[in-house]
Amino acid sequence: VQLQASGGGVVQAGGSLRLSCAASGSFFSIESMGWYRQAPGKQRELVASITRGGLRNYADSVKGRFIISSDNGKNTVYLQMNSLESEDTAVYFCKSSVRPTVFAVNGVDFWGKGTLVTVSS
Repeated sequence: VQLQASGGGVVQAGGSLRLSCAASGSFFSIESMGWYRQAPGKQRELVASITRGGLRNYADSVKGRFIISSDNGKNTVYLQMNSLESEDTAVYFCKSSVRPTVFAVNGVDFWGKGTLVTVSS
């Protein structure tokens, strides 16, 4: 399974960016997809996730500003980031939990390469 993320860049504080992550390869289903981020000197943290059924989860720091959505037909997850703050500067990683085959009970996690988001103040 390959995850291709795009949409990072440099934006001024208060601005918006939209990240996309498309999954490709051979698998039975995608159970969930999400975005994590890692700022310099900090641990990787969950930003937002969405299940196949549409259940969303957000970090407290981004609630009300970020929106995660998905297109199951395209195996793609999006992260709309609004009202960006300098604290949002980080490398953003896409993660997908995938059922490899119909017989698999548990999902297998795959990570994409990160995309850098820089918010200038």
